[in-house]
Amino acid sequence: MDFTKEYLYNQNSFLVVFILFLLILLANEAGYRLGHSYQSRTDTDVKAHTNTIQAGALGLLALILGFTFNMALQRYNNRSQAVIEESNAIGTALLRTQLLPEPYDTITHQLLQEYINLRLEVSNTDHIIVSKQQNLDDSTRAKQHEIWLHAVRAARLDPRQVTTGYFVSALNNMIDAHGEYNALLQLHVPEVILILLFVVFIMSGALIGYGSGLGRKRSSVPALMLTFLICLVVFIIIDLDRPKRGVIKINQNSMMLLKND
Repeated sequence: MDFTKEYLYNQNSFLVVFILFLLILLANEAGYRLGHSYQSRTDTDVKAHTNTIQAGALGLLALILGFTFNMALQRYNNRSQAVIEESNAIGTALLRTQLLPEPYDTITHQLLQEYINLRLEVSNTDHIIVSKQQNLDDSTRAKQHEIWLHAVRAARLDPRQVTTGYFVSALNNMIDAHGEYNALLQLHVPEVILILLFVVFIMSGALIGYGSGLGRKRSSVPALMLTFLICLVVFIIIDLDRPKRGVIKINQNSMMLLKND
């Protein structure tokens, strides 16, 4: 397997979690049947040893789960902070359009408003609509270039550092903030960690089923509830890791406040 290639990222989150849920249930059932077949040949020492192994597996599960959740949450927070920083950079550029000579003050202000609309449209477009995402990215870069050309023309008309120079500096920061945000969008939880997490989940389900099979009665409901909670946490992790789709999305209020500013 090529660990540099992402196989799960382009799959539907609900589908991934549903398949994981089924695999854990199957592993639990297989473990139960195996444990039940050895029930008559076990004693209290074997059961105690099995319970110890179960506890160790669940402890490992909690460790990897906490580590992965923290990684996904950190990436989500970084993207949210990047949106705020980009909004601040655009807001500064908007204010500094007033320093430009006529008619570039009005022209660049209008172009920046169009740029804001593009950034909001990008954030509201589903990730799976690849063609539209690409078109919007191309339009964003074209708009940046158009604003830059007007800034260059304004600088030739008024080359003073405390007027046009301040706007050019703000425009540079805005373009850099856009690049930083795009870079953060490409940072995900490494897929090898997610696969390791899934393997530990499935093996833990098998161990729980095996321990239940060694006993006289089966505790199906608690095992089912644990499986459901595990899959729910996995869904949250995957959703946090997918910034342009799913249930949890990055707040764009800071960008919205710039409209018609």
